[in-house]
Amino acid sequence: MEGVNEMLFIEYPKCTTCQKAKKWLDSQEASYEERHIKENNPTYEELKEWYAKSGLPLKRFFNTSGMLYKEMGLKDKLASMSEEEQLRLLATDGMLVKRPLLIGEDFAVPGFKEEVWKEKL
Repeated sequence: MEGVNEMLFIEYPKCTTCQKAKKWLDSQEASYEERHIKENNPTYEELKEWYAKSGLPLKRFFNTSGMLYKEMGLKDKLASMSEEEQLRLLATDGMLVKRPLLIGEDFAVPGFKEEVWKEKL
């Protein structure tokens, strides 16, 4: 992994998928900085940048299986919200954000799919 700028690995340490992703990154000897999503919530600006880098629909950045997402009834509300409103909402609480998140110089990947991450490394 020489010459690769350090990536940002955003996780919720109690999340089993995050733990699996971290083990995988370590097995690839990837260089990354860890960030606890609940203690250091992504900002609106960061989310906007990552969303642009990802090339994915904004809905992919929501933790759709999370309690908060369900409690807020977001499944029915997102469609009527603007991108700006959705990004601002994501910035209010890290538990709304899909994790783990892997951020590199020219990519942002929400969730852990080994084949997608392998491609980015």
